[in-house]
Amino acid sequence: MDPITSGILVILALFVLMAIGTPIAFALGAVSLGALVLGSGMRELTYFGETFFESIASFGFVAIPMFILMGAAVASSPTGRDLYRSLDLWLGRVPGGLAISNIGACSIFAALSGSSPATSAAIGKLGIPEMRKRGYPDGVAAGCIAAGGTLGILIPPSVTMIVYGIATETSIGRLFMAGALPGLMLAGLFMAWTLIACKLAGGYGSPMADAGAAIKRNVEGNLRALVRVLPFLAVVTGILFTLYGGLATPSEAAGAGAFLCLALAIVVYRMWQAKPLLVILRDALRESVMIMLIIAAAEIFAYALSSLYITQTFAGAIADLAVNRWVLLAVINLFLLVAGFFLPPVAVIVMTAPILLPIILSANFDPYWFAVILTINLEIGLITPPVGLNLFIIKGIAPDIALKDILLGSLPYALCMVVGIVLLCLFPGIATWLPDLILG
Repeated sequence: MDPITSGILVILALFVLMAIGTPIAFALGAVSLGALVLGSGMRELTYFGETFFESIASFGFVAIPMFILMGAAVASSPTGRDLYRSLDLWLGRVPGGLAISNIGACSIFAALSGSSPATSAAIGKLGIPEMRKRGYPDGVAAGCIAAGGTLGILIPPSVTMIVYGIATETSIGRLFMAGALPGLMLAGLFMAWTLIACKLAGGYGSPMADAGAAIKRNVEGNLRALVRVLPFLAVVTGILFTLYGGLATPSEAAGAGAFLCLALAIVVYRMWQAKPLLVILRDALRESVMIMLIIAAAEIFAYALSSLYITQTFAGAIADLAVNRWVLLAVINLFLLVAGFFLPPVAVIVMTAPILLPIILSANFDPYWFAVILTINLEIGLITPPVGLNLFIIKGIAPDIALKDILLGSLPYALCMVVGIVLLCLFPGIATWLPDLILG
């Protein structure tokens, strides 16, 4: 069977398993096992176990559960509540101010947790009920938080960037720096759209609307909330500086960050009891196992595609396109966008980044700039069907909001991400200036 036919059958089998509800890691593993046995015989079973173990045995992957533990400590504490209250104090009185506050809270919480689902869940539990109470439409309330949550995989420290760095053997510290300004740019685009949309719709959250709802702000209490958040922000800032300065490896920095955030959760929020600490450890363990399983299964899937010469055929077809390098980039962007619709970011990166990076380098594109482009494409997949993880996170928080309303509220922000990709193509320095300035 030729590689193209094999590739089509493998992808169809994967989609069928996912459509019937098979967890993504198990679907990838089952399809990989079947493809290896049918394509190369039973002897490939030996490589199945070896690849599974070796794919996650790297010391660099220690950073992933540590950053997840750090995020779980933040997400399980009232940090999100305090952050939300503090931003609402300053932004709540402008048109659309509460929605803008939610996006700002998502941006900062993304830096604290490094996780899109955790960001959407933590801010959504607070923001959606409050926005609906103040008269925001369901789609606006849900959409801005679903979109704001996507920033968790771009704003450093990002678990997704760690996976990209390990998969492509690029500097994780430089990747973090490359994602910082584009993450802030996307947050700014989200806020700008929210302000314009709310202005055109009559000023949700305007001073008059808030007065009508008899909203009272406790300034002193909100300032105290801000003070409680500052130590967590200091930890994240310290982690980034140790990475940028070469003082620690990502795994060491992540371990220190996890310990400090746990300690702060205990001291600042008095989480002395065993139950909340066990909840933090349980949540971190659950997400870590899920991500590591996806990474291992995606590595096996990539190995299966390579053994059947599907990967080589695909890469050769792209590399042989006799087109301008920007057209080539547009084709790659379209491929990544479609892949992000069906697969989680970690799986897409593990399977595609090692293949696409040589093509990107041959076209004289910066690898760290491309990492940001890739990540934003995958962010779009978090708020678009059929997978759209953040859409279902918000649906779980607010089950009475129709999924259609959540999707329609999120789509304008997906267009903002497309604008962000265009801006990065026009001005690549948005991603490359900070790493070049600090690291040369």
